[in-house]
Parts: sequence; structure tokens; C-alpha cells
Amino acid sequence: MTRCLILQPVHEAGLSLLRANGITPVPCPAPDMETVARLIPGCAAAITRDAGFSAAAFAAADALRVVVVHGAGHDAVDKEAATARGVLVCNTPGANARSVSELALGLALAAARAIPAADAAERAGRPGFREAHSCTELSGKTALIVGWGATGAGLGRMLAVALGMRVLVHSPRATDVGGFERVASLAEGLAQADLVSLHTPLRPETRGLIGPDALAALKPGAILVNTARAGLVDEAALAAALASGRLAAAGLDVYSPEAPRGPLGKSPRVVFTPHLGGTTEEALRRVAIGAAGHVIAALSGQRPATALNAPEPDFA
Repeated sequence: MTRCLILQPVHEAGLSLLRANGITPVPCPAPDMETVARLIPGCAAAITRDAGFSAAAFAAADALRVVVVHGAGHDAVDKEAATARGVLVCNTPGANARSVSELALGLALAAARAIPAADAAERAGRPGFREAHSCTELSGKTALIVGWGATGAGLGRMLAVALGMRVLVHSPRATDVGGFERVASLAEGLAQADLVSLHTPLRPETRGLIGPDALAALKPGAILVNTARAGLVDEAALAAALASGRLAAAGLDVYSPEAPRGPLGKSPRVVFTPHLGGTTEEALRRVAIGAAGHVIAALSGQRPATALNAPEPDFA
């Protein structure tokens, strides 16, 4: 019996696809690596989400051939350990892109109009919210999209079509920015943007990308949205920029665990969502089917196009 360990819940459509191809999904009762290491022996495959897959878990595997990331982010998978043990690692980028783009748009609007704070004031029976808070329109203004992958490009098109925004792009690796205007540097884009939305992967060169220098270069009164990776933003610098009024508001779907209870959480101009970017019914179904498809392909000797490493000897 071929088994696939499911570290975190995935859509039933993906599990059904595995079963239809003779692969038995094995639900993991908890995604901590101690539990994973205990259950991984005998499993030929694993599907993980943000729990990742550690070196210790790879060391405990005796039949593992492939680990598939349900989604794009693969930082938490120890790819060096995977490669050393001959395990293929791949991800499923793009399948949830539209859902993430839509959430980024929602966060931008919620931040611009202070929607969560207004809702909280109404529920608490506190009058005078309209008089005490200023809001702004996004229509006709300038947006900077940092990272022109599927989610960034999707948001850029939404902003241009729905709100008539001028869209600037900062994405050194993108070869085609869909006819939008590319800026020569991040600082150049920040100085012009009323809205900045982050869609770039977390790499050594992008960690802390939005820090004191970037925030100092920002157009006063801008809004920041981050649906990409928490490590892109220096949260202490972000809190200071909000407190000084340099930044008008922020919409965050990714952040450090302590952020909602720290200085950022005390600001009524920060909107938090609990990593909801790809958690629509439609996206969860697409990603689960894509992840299951990669498992099936890898176990049949194929190399999925999204492979992230080149282990030996099975996937040379």
C-alpha cells in the first residue's frame, strides 16, 4: 500500500484524487515535526502546508520519495536535507493566486476606509467615528506592486481596471510586466505610490525589504499591504512609520506571531487577517488537486515542473 502523509488538512478533492490513483492519504493528528517523524516511516509521499518539513523528519523517513508543498511558500521545508536523502520537493504556485490578489485588494480598501475600526466602533456603541477618522479613495491614484508574479500581476490588473489606478512595478526578475510601468528602483516607486502591495518571495535579498530606509522613501500618507511573507517587513519600523503618520495604514495577512498583541496591534490603522490569502473554497480545491497531481506524477517517476531540488538517484 502506497501512503501519503497529510501534515495539515487539504481539500477532499485532492484526497479523492490520491485514492483514485492507489495512494492512501494518512492524516497527521498534529503538524509538529515530532509527530511527523513518528508517522513518516512507511510513507512514500507527504503533503505539507506552512508546517514545512524539517531535517529531523527527513531523517526519520525510510520510504519517502516526494514532499509537496500545498501552496507556493517552501521556506519551511529543509530542501538541503531532502536532497541529501534523495527526496524530491516541489510546490504548487499560482493555483491560489486569484484568491490572494482579491484579498490584497480587500485589505487595501479596508485600510483606506478604516473598515474594521469603524465596525468595532459601531459594535461598541462609540459615536463620532466619522468625525474622528479621515479616509481616502484609491481611485485614480498610484499603486506600486512589488513582485510581479501571478498574485502581483493579478492585483495590478484589478487596480487598473476597477479603480483606474496608475500601476508601477518593481520586480527585477520579471521579464514582462504586462504593459505597466516598471520603476528603476524600489525607492523610486515608493516615492510615488499611494498604495504599496508586496508579492515577492522571501529571499536573503528581500528580507527586511520594507525597513527604515524604504519607509523613509515612502510617499507620506501611503498604505502598505502585505500578503506575501512576514519577513519582508521590519515590523518595528512599520509601527514607527504608522505612529509618526508617515504611513497612513497597513493591511497585513502575514506577520510575526506577536504582532497583533504588540505596537502594531494597538494601532486602529492596521488591519490583520490570519493568513487568509489562499483560503477560499475555490483556491483550496485547486491547490489540493495540484498537490495530489504532483505526488502522483513523482511516484510514477515523473519530475513535476515545480520541482525545487535535484535529488539523487531517483530524480536526476
